[in-house]
Amino acid sequence: MPTILILNGPNLNLLGTREPDVYGADTLEDIVDELRTLAGARGYEIVAVQSNVEGELVDALHAARTSAVGVVFNPGAYTHTSIALRDAISAVELPVVETHLSNVHAREEFRHTSMLTAVCVGVVGGFGRTSYRLALDALISHLES
Repeated sequence: MPTILILNGPNLNLLGTREPDVYGADTLEDIVDELRTLAGARGYEIVAVQSNVEGELVDALHAARTSAVGVVFNPGAYTHTSIALRDAISAVELPVVETHLSNVHAREEFRHTSMLTAVCVGVVGGFGRTSYRLALDALISHLES
């Protein structure tokens, strides 16, 4: 079964308790469990990685190069600052869908710029937990087209 990496950046381990008015009440485990079910029904396996450390996220992308067919990536705050993650996405040559729980364009101005969008196949954000489902569906559609 082909594998999709669900990659999550800093502070997403705190979902469910961190600013629920912005990020919702679902835990990251809740979201990943749902993605496993949805992906399985379409013939894909999910591997999930979360890290608060930029270099570990780069390492996970590098490892995905030989183990995954695509990536759904919520880089958290690294979205706006990480050239290293941008370079890693470019280097691994896998389709990556950037995703966000909140609508970053309706928030603070510093969140309006993504260092990663230009090297991703698409971006989904602003729909809470549904953003991940939409991103997974978009990635699978991209892979199957």
